[in-house]
Amino acid sequence: MNQFANFIAGEWLASERVKPNVNPSDLDDVIGEFAQADVEQTRRAIAAARAAFPKWSHSTPQQRFDLLDQAGSMILARKAELGELLAREEGKTLPEAIGEVGRAGQIFKFFAGEALRVGGEIVPSVRPGLNVEITREPVGVVGLITPWNFPIAIPAWKIAPALAFGNCVVIKPADLVPASTWELVKIIAEAGAPAGVINLVMGSGSVVGETLVQSPDVDAISFTGSVATGQAIAAKCVALGKKFQLEMGGKNPMVVLDDADLDVAVEACVNGAFFSTGQRCTASSRLIVTAGIYDRFIDAVKARMSALRVGHALDAATHIGPVVDESQLAQDERYIAIAREEGGTVFGGQRVESATKGFFLTPALVTDTTSDMRINREEVFGPVASVVKVKDYDEALAEANNTRFGLSAGICTTSLKYAAHFKRHVQAGMVMINAATAGVDYHVPFGGRKGSSYGPREQGSYAREFYTTVKTVYVNPGAL
Repeated sequence: MNQFANFIAGEWLASERVKPNVNPSDLDDVIGEFAQADVEQTRRAIAAARAAFPKWSHSTPQQRFDLLDQAGSMILARKAELGELLAREEGKTLPEAIGEVGRAGQIFKFFAGEALRVGGEIVPSVRPGLNVEITREPVGVVGLITPWNFPIAIPAWKIAPALAFGNCVVIKPADLVPASTWELVKIIAEAGAPAGVINLVMGSGSVVGETLVQSPDVDAISFTGSVATGQAIAAKCVALGKKFQLEMGGKNPMVVLDDADLDVAVEACVNGAFFSTGQRCTASSRLIVTAGIYDRFIDAVKARMSALRVGHALDAATHIGPVVDESQLAQDERYIAIAREEGGTVFGGQRVESATKGFFLTPALVTDTTSDMRINREEVFGPVASVVKVKDYDEALAEANNTRFGLSAGICTTSLKYAAHFKRHVQAGMVMINAATAGVDYHVPFGGRKGSSYGPREQGSYAREFYTTVKTVYVNPGAL
């Protein structure tokens, strides 16, 4: 059995404890045993980042460009290989997994350019004889805590801007899927990252994550994960005066109006709700459909669902891979049962027998629901979508905003009037018109409102708001 160590101060260091990384498509396929860092190892990683920060924070933009550009090229060159690894450990279909790896490479290439674009301002003071310089500097040591559903893309979109702007990193990947991040860190090291600039500590959130959050030598925390964990991190960071950024989930609405192109609407909803096994914080988990198109829409969605093949992530015939693990599968089934108990009608949602033992579940569509049912209030995070029938656009918009989340929202319509009104009035950080709610380009900001996100946006040029701090300098040139 291959064992994979933590990466601290430029060295691979084993731990006393290891944890197997199991393929959810085939429970007999163990990818390897991955180190479980303890508090002491985590503190060593933090100390290594702190020691490397003075020099790295004063590195030239060209040095940072070269590192990130080289890492991006190396990721893209290994796209097929890394995609297969990702599909094995997380359960995405192979095309989706290869696409995710490609996105990680593009992210590094983009932020290589951003390293050269960190500008500033020189403005006149309101006081005679003074000039004002406004510059950006790196925050310091950044702790990154990433989820299991995008095991290389999310680490990439946190690591790349952190390094581009001169920070040093300690990353803790999700315990379920460490292999993709392990390979990513290895690539960054091989691309020329100085010792201590990038550090990897694998293990549980209660040990590694807690140590990162509580450490006085970690200046900022970027976290993607559950609402409960994010809220706990926020409280601790506030008490410690630590900068933090949170992405915590969604209950994303997709509105389908009577005038929608039915084929476009069905494809957008099925893709957004069920692809990637519905394990996306941007998934279309609430379908809000007006009465005039409702019956035709439901029939068409069911027909499309029936044509989807659930199976092994590496099988070319598979459309939807397995749920990530037994715990998540149980959660999906629990919410399906709750929906039935509360009066919903469920189409699909059964376990699937396969040639390999895995966590396979057919997509589930829950109709006959009302806005107060749990299936419409709480994030399931699986291939489960609920449908709410509404009278008209006004009721649809009100229902779309009737949630504590505000990450992504969509509308299917051929009306310019309704599309324009919706994108201005829906309470979400990202809005899709006649497109699936899931999927954001690597060069634009990602994030939401209300209970979905807190802090500056991730990705694109907006990432500098979190990974840099602003300095204002007054200069009296006459005295120089």
